[in-house]
Amino acid sequence: MRIEVLFAMLVAALLLGAAPAMAADGTGPAGGMQIAQFDDDEIWDDSGKLITEKLGQEDVQISDPLKGWNYFWYTFNDAMYHGVFKPIAQGYSFIIPERPRTWVRNFFHNLMFPVRFVGCIMQGKFDSAGMETSKFIINSTIGLAGVADLTEGRATVRPIATGDEDMGQSFGRWGIGNGPYLVWPFLGPSTLRDSVGSVGDYFLTPTSYLNPWYWSVAAKSYDRINRLTFEIGRYESLTESSIDPYAAVRDAYIKLRAKKVSE
Repeated sequence: MRIEVLFAMLVAALLLGAAPAMAADGTGPAGGMQIAQFDDDEIWDDSGKLITEKLGQEDVQISDPLKGWNYFWYTFNDAMYHGVFKPIAQGYSFIIPERPRTWVRNFFHNLMFPVRFVGCIMQGKFDSAGMETSKFIINSTIGLAGVADLTEGRATVRPIATGDEDMGQSFGRWGIGNGPYLVWPFLGPSTLRDSVGSVGDYFLTPTSYLNPWYWSVAAKSYDRINRLTFEIGRYESLTESSIDPYAAVRDAYIKLRAKKVSE
């Protein structure tokens, strides 16, 4: 295999962890490897500061027996975010105007319909599953493959929450606990439960089936870089205002996931 191909594969693998994902779907959130997990508009104000009271005031138990492993990869991800991924995202957003980047974000969000739909079904949220299906059909046809989100902000006769769900949230809804807190290289904060759920989400993600495999990596990398351009500053607002940035990221992730499971 030629050295140029190997180099391209390495760059694509690095870019795969650039964001969010930051997951959520998304959920899984998931700027930077960590901030990809915190892309919920209800959690952040317009200035990019974390609205902690909206995360809930209840105590959330956090098991962190692998803190040595987790802290090592948190430090690695933090350095990669500031040294590589943030500059790439800033350069990309400087070149590409916001509207085309919004179209790209809408396209990939629409493409993640299977993850949200299955998550709704697994939790018995059939109204939300129906709403997600309606949005997918409308945006995929009239909305030009999801580039235009024609359903955003539209009122319905009866308010129905759309399904911002993933398999990790479904497991939580079934009563399965987080398990140990985990930080993965490039992918950022997670738990044992969410890590297992992300495997299921992988098989529900359409871009996972692009062939050859490096096209799949390239598509997911581009999606994450594009999403990161909308989230720059959020990660910094959390870590730079904290005495212990590692603990701040960990606690925010666990509380945010608890909030999503409870909804």
